[in-house]
Amino acid sequence: MTDATAPNARPDHEPPGAAQRPLRGRAFLRWETIGVPAAIVVLAVIFGLLNSSFSQLSNLANISRQIAPTGIAAWGQTIVILTAGIDLSVGSVAALVSVVVADLVKTYGELAGISVGLLVGAGAGLINGLLIGKVRMPPFVVTLAMMSIARGAALTYTGGVPVFGMDSPVLDLIGQQALAGVPVSTLITLALFAVVLIMLKRTRFGLALYAIGGSEPAAMLAGIPVSRYLVYVYTLSGLLAAVAGVLLTGRMNSGQPLIGSGLELQAIAAVCIGGTSLFGGRGSIVGTAFGLLLVGMLTNGLDILGISSFIQQIIIGVVILISVLVSLGRR
Repeated sequence: MTDATAPNARPDHEPPGAAQRPLRGRAFLRWETIGVPAAIVVLAVIFGLLNSSFSQLSNLANISRQIAPTGIAAWGQTIVILTAGIDLSVGSVAALVSVVVADLVKTYGELAGISVGLLVGAGAGLINGLLIGKVRMPPFVVTLAMMSIARGAALTYTGGVPVFGMDSPVLDLIGQQALAGVPVSTLITLALFAVVLIMLKRTRFGLALYAIGGSEPAAMLAGIPVSRYLVYVYTLSGLLAAVAGVLLTGRMNSGQPLIGSGLELQAIAAVCIGGTSLFGGRGSIVGTAFGLLLVGMLTNGLDILGISSFIQQIIIGVVILISVLVSLGRR
């Protein structure tokens, strides 16, 4: 069973027209399991031929470390987009969490600092979820406002100055260290990937997200508590953004109020390239992982070749457009 066809397992959750889902599910399976992985292999071969250092294990570990925070944010973004929503606030929430964690670790220690930081991220997501799920405000407007609020709060909290001087072995471990050659941040990202994968494939909540994204009115008629589930979804997205902020804090060994700038766009890019429909109801966390790897390899390879970061933005933008056109064609 693929994520794209998961709602078929429960006919009572199916929106109208669900009888045609299996064909579209197979189309999605071809894209997820062939299209993006094939592009990754082609990129790896090209970059490896152009510069042998690209294929070295140290560089591959570096790629995984670089994409870890984006990946964690992308797991949350996938869940949100499956419900036909969007979360533009994850980068700013990560920045707010970063400065809170760094400041509190200096004063109260690692446990208090990291715990409060995670609560701040979940709280920001909870506010988003209540406004979207209960008040029924548009996700774009709510999360755009939260993006501004969280970034402003991070800058106000520190006066626009980074927080230095924290002494945290835990943050150093998760941000900069490796186990058996694998960055700890990569291991955390993979662990969270497994949790989200199981949730989407094996729980009623995960299956319900596909129904909500496919047709919210039909999901309501099927007895799914749509408003409550949307609150959960955005709270989870905020919590995952907070984890990304903690990883970034450990990597930079400081709290940065400007950290995470563009993180939301990178996460959305991974989701789109991975084949998740922006219209909701169809997609896969596995596809997002492939999309994340594609973006990470592309960025790293272009860096190694000395391509300007400005040109890189253009290339990644073109890749996103192509992936969305493919998604529209499948739809």
